[in-house]
Amino acid sequence: MSIVDLCCGDGHFTEALVNMQKADVFALDIDREMLTVAKARAGMSVHWIEADARDLPAFLPTKVDAVFMANTLHGVPNPTALARNVRKALKPGGLFIVVNWHVATPGENRVLGQPRGPRKDMRMTPVQASKCVEPAGFELIQVAELPPYHYGAIFQKPEE
Repeated sequence: MSIVDLCCGDGHFTEALVNMQKADVFALDIDREMLTVAKARAGMSVHWIEADARDLPAFLPTKVDAVFMANTLHGVPNPTALARNVRKALKPGGLFIVVNWHVATPGENRVLGQPRGPRKDMRMTPVQASKCVEPAGFELIQVAELPPYHYGAIFQKPEE
């Protein structure tokens, strides 16, 4: 299996992907400093890519089975355009897995008394995420609850 951790940040999920199963893991982020932190965390068995997520297909040597994106879709200026590029990077039947913050009142997402996650007005419901991703040629196949703060939306590229 091959998977991309798109906008990998500090490598929290990259590390989990590496440890979860035998997979060819690509991790992409635009921020060099975050990639340095991610490399220290997840190791050198990952294919590290410093690039803009919107240019995804250009930086992969081959099409992949899945693209994973956590806590980022809400901040993308044109999420449908990004999803189109994700689609180009995927094999037929490939998955685009989006983890996002639930829309909640600020008091519900506090850690040690501090707000956690993006501002409420930036957050996307699963329906809003679907409205961004499906026009790029994906089908929503599942929404999973990821308590206490998140959900996961799994989209599939049709078999061609």
